[in-house]
Amino acid sequence: MRRGIRGGTAAALIAGLALTATACGGGDGGTNGAGGEIAGTVTFWDTSNDAEKATYKKLAEDFEKQHPKVHVAYVHVPFGDANAKFKNAAGGNAGAPDVMRTEVAWVADFAHLGYLAPLDGTPALDRTSDYLPQALGSAKYRGKTYAVPQVIDTLGLFYNKKLLKKAGVEVPKTFAELAGTAGKIKKRTGATALYLRGDDPYWFLPYLYGEGGDMVSAKDKAVRIDDAAGIRAFRTIKKLVDSKAAVTDATDGQENQLKALKDGDVAMAVDGPWDIEGARAGGEFQDKGNLGVAPVPGGSADRGSPQGGWNLSVYAGSKNLAASYAFAKYMSSASVQQRTTAELSLLPTRKSVYALPDVRKNEMVRFFKPAVDGAVQRPWIAEGNSLFEPVKVQMNKVLSGAASPEQAARATGDAYRKLLKDYK
Repeated sequence: MRRGIRGGTAAALIAGLALTATACGGGDGGTNGAGGEIAGTVTFWDTSNDAEKATYKKLAEDFEKQHPKVHVAYVHVPFGDANAKFKNAAGGNAGAPDVMRTEVAWVADFAHLGYLAPLDGTPALDRTSDYLPQALGSAKYRGKTYAVPQVIDTLGLFYNKKLLKKAGVEVPKTFAELAGTAGKIKKRTGATALYLRGDDPYWFLPYLYGEGGDMVSAKDKAVRIDDAAGIRAFRTIKKLVDSKAAVTDATDGQENQLKALKDGDVAMAVDGPWDIEGARAGGEFQDKGNLGVAPVPGGSADRGSPQGGWNLSVYAGSKNLAASYAFAKYMSSASVQQRTTAELSLLPTRKSVYALPDVRKNEMVRFFKPAVDGAVQRPWIAEGNSLFEPVKVQMNKVLSGAASPEQAARATGDAYRKLLKDYK
């Protein structure tokens, strides 16, 4: 259940909370005016995955070394739980973190509810011209900035070079090509061609974009998921699974996909840079060079992959805004982004970091940066994150045979129009 305050009341809450924090000197030992030394506790919710969290915890500890009077209370929150957990805490005004690693689609939603502090004019946001425009765009809502960009990403096709070579097939440029080579891959290697994430609607987007479609058009205030391209996208995933070109799942797709790839049970998987280190930890990729990354295969219209990433947001009700702003700034700084690229192969959001020699040499940055430049922008609307649940429901129905692609597209469109009252 969604809890919170909307519209003008939300804006008034933010203003009141900010005024209270200023009057109290930042609270919890915060600074007493501009230029003062920051102190006190900053609770940080980290939503990174298991392969990344050790790095983020160490980054928080290093911030404490730079600011000995600040204690960062690091809390790792699983991605799947984080959205609802933050809304519950912020809506009840109890237990919310000061700073949260926020998925890009959450920013507009949380800001709309009045849970995020606007960062324009605060110490958290500096050198905005250094951020990639698309990354900064995901941090804005109704003309104000509610987060600082930390990581940008998109999806690519991870593939096992050894298995494709053994099968005698090239990296597919379209899903039709992939389906056409699946039988040869299975016969010559024993592996299924593709792991298709059936549990997460984010992974549906390349199929949708590849057919020239989209979920909605925010500019035109129109629902697009149920047009011809949407039907073709549902039809594509159904054909891949029914033909046994792909294996799929309804739950635990993140773990299952990575394990299947690492164990050589599948030759290919659509994934993002956050799973590079996790994939390389598997037996198939002890030789790191065996992991290939290519653009996501296209559909009948084009290739397309969604823009994703992570930002740092500050809770509007924080009792220590001064230290929270400083921590958010640090976590999105060029030095931290350089480090997460080196250690985790995550893509920076600052232009200046891409100019650094070690970042330019990073093999995954070399691929994913052009992919990010061409990624499809999602609608940064308050309801953006809510658009995924109807897709998830209908993906499951299509893959299980409970609904046809036409029925699934129509049902998703109907759900969108109920959610977006002013969309046609």
